[in-house]
Amino acid sequence: MARLYSLHPQDPQQRTIGAIRDELLAGAVMLYPTDTVYAIGCDLNSKAGVQRVRQIKQMSNTKPLTFLCPSLSNIAQYAQVSDSAYKIMRRLIPGPYTFLLPATKAVPKLVQNPKRKTTGIRVPDHPICQALLATLSSPIISTSAHVLTEGSDGDAVLRTEQLSRPDLFDYFEKQVDFVIDNGQEPSFAVSTILDLCTADPLVVREGLGWEAIATEFE
Repeated sequence: MARLYSLHPQDPQQRTIGAIRDELLAGAVMLYPTDTVYAIGCDLNSKAGVQRVRQIKQMSNTKPLTFLCPSLSNIAQYAQVSDSAYKIMRRLIPGPYTFLLPATKAVPKLVQNPKRKTTGIRVPDHPICQALLATLSSPIISTSAHVLTEGSDGDAVLRTEQLSRPDLFDYFEKQVDFVIDNGQEPSFAVSTILDLCTADPLVVREGLGWEAIATEFE
């Protein structure tokens, strides 16, 4: 059964953050709140952790994983950022936007898109995420904690109904090492994804925050 860490949503307790950091450095996988959805995550540099995240999400190694960085300046370590991409990101960070960018050697291959050599990065506007990133000093994998059920043909299908916080915790308690509870009901609004690998940005997914920038990409 997963351990439960309770954190204040705006002012997370530093001692608890430190305990969570130690678990992540040891390769643990967690369920945690972000500024979009509850996510499954681990330390970017934990190969075992990343592999477990893929198993939980039933993702093949060919599908890239998104990770969180604390700031725009930190992103440059993990991605090649053009002048045009920088201008866009500077206006939108922090917030509910995922940016697809050419990966640097600092990004593990297990996380990248193997064909394009790209990676997805977010800078969250969320106190708990920022506290974890500051203490861990490395990015955190962030993939939506969607609930899967068995379809009529036996394949896994995504459940569309929204789960309460206790139900979400119950579903993942045997799959992750620990759960972070901030006392707030989970959001089910995914991030907006922008592909910034070329001079002309491409909107991959319209999600949270899209209405604020829609006119710029018409």
